[in-house]
Amino acid sequence: MQIKKIGDLKRVYFIGIGGIGMSALARYFHSRGIAVSGYDKTETALTKALVAEGMPVHYEDNLTLAPKDADWVVYTPAIPAGHQELDYYRAEGYAVMKRSEVLQQITESSFNICVAGTHGKTTTTTMIAHLLRDSGYGCNAFLGGISANYNTNFWSSEKDVCVIEADEYDRSFLKLSPDVAVVTAVDPDHLDIYGTEEQVRQAFADFAQRLKRGGLLIRKLGIGRELKAERMWQYSLQNDSANIYAANIRIQDGGYVFDIVLPTQQIEGLQLNMGGMHNIENMVAAVAVASSLNIDAEKIKAAVASFKGVKRRFEYMIKQKDLVFIDDYAHHPEELKALINSVKTLFPQKKCTLIFQPHLYSRTKDFAQDFAAVLSMVNKAILLPVYPAREQPIPGIESNTIAELMDGGDPVLMTKEALLTWIGDDVAQHREKEFGEVIVTAGAGDIDKLVGPIKDRLLK
Repeated sequence: MQIKKIGDLKRVYFIGIGGIGMSALARYFHSRGIAVSGYDKTETALTKALVAEGMPVHYEDNLTLAPKDADWVVYTPAIPAGHQELDYYRAEGYAVMKRSEVLQQITESSFNICVAGTHGKTTTTTMIAHLLRDSGYGCNAFLGGISANYNTNFWSSEKDVCVIEADEYDRSFLKLSPDVAVVTAVDPDHLDIYGTEEQVRQAFADFAQRLKRGGLLIRKLGIGRELKAERMWQYSLQNDSANIYAANIRIQDGGYVFDIVLPTQQIEGLQLNMGGMHNIENMVAAVAVASSLNIDAEKIKAAVASFKGVKRRFEYMIKQKDLVFIDDYAHHPEELKALINSVKTLFPQKKCTLIFQPHLYSRTKDFAQDFAAVLSMVNKAILLPVYPAREQPIPGIESNTIAELMDGGDPVLMTKEALLTWIGDDVAQHREKEFGEVIVTAGAGDIDKLVGPIKDRLLK
């Protein structure tokens, strides 16, 4: 069957349209005047937004609701086996593609800035896209999170430049051809896909080899000698062995002021209005990209100051003197460690309660010891049941697998319902008043649905 080119498409159908990467693609096609519709398992704020923008979504795996005139059918690898609609489209010979294959088609002829890493990539991608947009340079952005500045995960531009979050899950990022490749971290993750840490590292080395001729690799200092390129810069938070690093860092109003040393210049007095030392490091990488494109230093500085962050990435939900509530997407031990260290640095006197929803049984099993060590760093750790996503339960693996290994953190297992009761009855009435308290929600599952109710109960 002849697969239609993007310019000839009339209708694209998405199976799993509510995923963060899938919805960015849906918005891309919709922005080009192509009819877009989709299926997802549950209604979310994101699917409601797509419907409001003119993309119908249904929530039942039902062939009568699936369009028969779709030119392309795009699906996410998270869709379980035996999905009726997906099986139908495959059996009938439709052009059925993964998200990564569609991104490959979209970016074949553009100048591509691709950001990869087992953590830090969503924030870094959003920072780069914001610097390019705010400075007037322009770009098309495909993000893995919702930019707080623009309340979307996609935008288009006349400029033939794409900023893309390059996802390592299912080796998707090996379909891309970067002109600039950024690698933020290569810690082991997705071992259900890769099997071993060595295979994860090899995939990132292969990604670096996807650079176009003369392309630039910007990698974090010390994350693997196997990542090589003819042109390479290394960045760091503040290690001056790197080509690019931050200096003279000062904490200010829950954010930071700092300088950045670059290969050809130094930019002084940048102001980042979000928490987390790891976010300074992410911004160092973003400024390196902007600098490589010769964007003016003053424009970069203004864009950094106006960056409002990414939803669910160290996002302040309440910021009062005696009460701070932060929501974060952290779901890997290294991400949780960075999150907790940032909270302790910014609010050293405050009691820290962390509410964590483990994501995937396989990740809980693979990193139980690491999760336990990190969660032991807080004053109180509340563990919700494991969010299974695409997985079936693994016998003997649950949230108490982590709790039993903890030697601090006063761990408590709670259901979502019990948590909301506890927040309303206990925390809101008996919280630490003298030095104040920080409440943090963390996880990549559906814990975000609890953020609004927790905030309401805390403010009451």
